[in-house]
Amino acid sequence: MAKVTLTQVLQHAVDAFQRGHWSEVERVGRGILATNPNVFEAYYLLGLAAERTGRAEESVNLLAAALRLNARHPEAHFNQGVALAQLGRVSEALSSYDRAIEARADFADAHFNRGVALVALGRTAEALAAYERAVALAPSDAQARHNLGTTLVELKRPVEALAAFDEAVALNPRYARAFSGRGVALWNLGRLDEALESCDRALALDPAAPGAWINRAIVLLDLDRPAEALESCDRSLALEPADANAHYNRGNALRELGRLDEAVAGFERAVALDPMHAAAHWNLADGLLTRGQFARGWDEYEWRWRLASRSSLRREIPAPLWLGKEALEGRTILLHSELGLGDTLQFCRYAALVARRGAKVVLEVQAPLVEFLRTLEGPEEVLASGAALPPLDFHCPLMSLPLAFRTDVSDVPAEVPYLRADPARAAAWRERLGAGSLAKVGIAWSGSTGLRNDRRSMALADMLPLLGPGADWISLQKEVRDADSALLAQRADLRDFAAELTDFAETAALVEALDLVVTVDTSVAHVAGALGKPVWILLPHVPHDWRWLRDRDDSLWYPGARLFRQPTPGDWAGVIRAVAERLRQSGLRATDEAHHVLH
Repeated sequence: MAKVTLTQVLQHAVDAFQRGHWSEVERVGRGILATNPNVFEAYYLLGLAAERTGRAEESVNLLAAALRLNARHPEAHFNQGVALAQLGRVSEALSSYDRAIEARADFADAHFNRGVALVALGRTAEALAAYERAVALAPSDAQARHNLGTTLVELKRPVEALAAFDEAVALNPRYARAFSGRGVALWNLGRLDEALESCDRALALDPAAPGAWINRAIVLLDLDRPAEALESCDRSLALEPADANAHYNRGNALRELGRLDEAVAGFERAVALDPMHAAAHWNLADGLLTRGQFARGWDEYEWRWRLASRSSLRREIPAPLWLGKEALEGRTILLHSELGLGDTLQFCRYAALVARRGAKVVLEVQAPLVEFLRTLEGPEEVLASGAALPPLDFHCPLMSLPLAFRTDVSDVPAEVPYLRADPARAAAWRERLGAGSLAKVGIAWSGSTGLRNDRRSMALADMLPLLGPGADWISLQKEVRDADSALLAQRADLRDFAAELTDFAETAALVEALDLVVTVDTSVAHVAGALGKPVWILLPHVPHDWRWLRDRDDSLWYPGARLFRQPTPGDWAGVIRAVAERLRQSGLRATDEAHHVLH
């Protein structure tokens, strides 16, 4: 009988591996090593078989032994990286992929897996380069293009992401995950109908894909179709009951449906499943605060700093954060704004409370607010954002001050006015508006033009039915949307001073000269509230803002405010009718008496 060579034995092991006969690979490989412990191929095949049969730790060790015999073998480094990744040792896996690429620069799969590892390590920009290289080396690989698209979405480059997903589905028209990712890119571009269609394509190909159901729910929420979004979340949870993100989005859908208590339960479930889910904590804070549960709500509100959308607002301030524990006597503390002008106007009131603890208060706010906020009690300095800061002992974001003071519904600091208009400017506006028996009513109908899916705002045409001969109507709108400009120019009964409202000090002076402000939930409402002026605030059916609480027509924060809520979603006409009736009942006149009637 002819003698069997080592080459023939190894070929038998290779054949067994290719057929998936793992026990035969084990038998042959172990047999080789029993007589010759320095055969690279035996360690390599055993390492691959161990990885295929779920023994990742053993695979890592066997491949390490193989690499001691052949340190430049690209596939051995690559497969060791695969096993390390299965063990959660991602940094080591990345090193293995790097060594595979050092041994073979055109190793497309190694570049691809390198991208996967870099994403897991949060190194998204580097992952992009890895996926781009993988696509260049394997242009017909639909999965590489899908992962390239997903990374581009993460990097907020949706146009390029959409192109990558389009290429993926062109290569594989049945690639459900690519259609789902394509829906995300289209959603980011605001092309909602197309996004929904792409998610539906994904689900037609793979109805058991929980991620596609969630993507569909997110799109439906932006299309103001929360009932369908809820159904999509439920479909996802039927497939993957412990998915924190599905519970989070289900909470969002329930909140849009006005089912706040159920929404809070959804957010609670999400954070129980994923304690680091920042968005779920953030929306839980919103729900708790809306229900008036301030004690826990303020704690949850601090999760805002972990939101990806807030990453650009995180600052390195050379002083420790103050949240109410340390004594402030003789210390200098920086109170600083975060994002919204209205937020700054509402929470700057706490500066006086901080100063009463003996601190020197430096207040840093958005530039348009600086002059107006110099009328605030408490700060020794009011600086524009970005200005040079003095030496500091502590700092505190304005919206963390309710937590620092443990504010509850029973002790909201609501003394008004806490801001004041310049008397000379207000007098100039009174003269310009003129005397007369008609009350002067200022209106604002929309917020920032940069907001997406802004349910707080209405069109000017929605507000116009309120205007009538019983008052002198003044626009307080600084930013006028293109769709409203032509209509505003046609209305002789609505005086427009947008060009002259150069900053909030000027807006405050005009508001001070009025008898009443009627506005949607925007910074104008906070100006009027802080001045102690009568202000009627028009809210959507489900306000996206906890500060107005629920089922109330008054405000804890502004004693002069009255709230008018949409009776049904999108029903601004119903709100305007209620405001018009309230105006009729008030018998509004341009006298000091009007203030008493309107309060």
